[in-house]
Amino acid sequence: MKKLLLTASAALLMFSCQNDNESISNETNTVDASAHRGCASQEVLEAQLRANPELATRMAKFERIANEAIKTGRLVNGVMEIPVVFNVLYRTTAENISLAQLQSQIDVLNRDFSATNTDYNTANNPYSSVRSGNTNIRFVLDQVIRKSTTKTSWGTNDAMKKSSQGGIDATSPTTKLNYWVCTIGGGILGYAQFPGGAAATDGVAIDSKYTGNTGTATYPFNLGRTATHEIGHWLNLRHIWGDATCGSDLVSDTPVHNAANYGVPAVGHRSTCSGTPLEMYMNYMDYTDDRGMYMFSVGQKTRMNAVFAVGAARASFR
Repeated sequence: MKKLLLTASAALLMFSCQNDNESISNETNTVDASAHRGCASQEVLEAQLRANPELATRMAKFERIANEAIKTGRLVNGVMEIPVVFNVLYRTTAENISLAQLQSQIDVLNRDFSATNTDYNTANNPYSSVRSGNTNIRFVLDQVIRKSTTKTSWGTNDAMKKSSQGGIDATSPTTKLNYWVCTIGGGILGYAQFPGGAAATDGVAIDSKYTGNTGTATYPFNLGRTATHEIGHWLNLRHIWGDATCGSDLVSDTPVHNAANYGVPAVGHRSTCSGTPLEMYMNYMDYTDDRGMYMFSVGQKTRMNAVFAVGAARASFR
């Protein structure tokens, strides 16, 4: 198990861009690049850090507060309820996904974050002893805003979040999770803004084809886990491989990974890092297919809850 890093300044230096456009093989199959999970959250963060030097200082402050909350155990009690505003930007009828599909995404989130998902007790999980159980975070559908557009893709520069650029402005972003449903393009399934960024662009953006588990949801990302992954980022979780070879995700009970996993690795898949630890490829913060991810760790639960502590990045949701 890796040691928990306690300073955000050190952490920010560790997160490097990884954008693998080649076919990647694992122990069970070879997956074409077009079928890979694409998450641009880290790349978006690095762009925001370059554009706004004050963001690193702000994030470092929130990281210190979160670490103190983790150490002292003084986290939010009870269930944290997160209202979700879906901002649907559509060009075609298929992209204007139904209310039922949006509700199915809320249902998936509530199962995944409460550990009531049907695959939670998957056999042969080498990390069953550190599964998080209920995170005490619940999501409720607050509002759906729809807007027709001629755009074929939106990219990762937050254009979908700005009415001045044809998108939809965020609704009450300090008290509601804004979820933009749109075609991002470039093989990106979705991306999130980490805690500490500008309120006007706060939230997650996810393609309609990877939202929910019904309607137009498309295999192998058809079980709603893209949102589970991206909202994990929104709640301050990093990719499990730390966005660097054998990097750190700032969580003490997750093993070191040498890189992202794709598809569904074979049981017993090991890292090439020192000690060749068993990888936690079933973790929501890896890059496996939806059917291959089904747990957060206890340390990840604690880190997510810490963002709601007094003075922390998402205290306004209390």
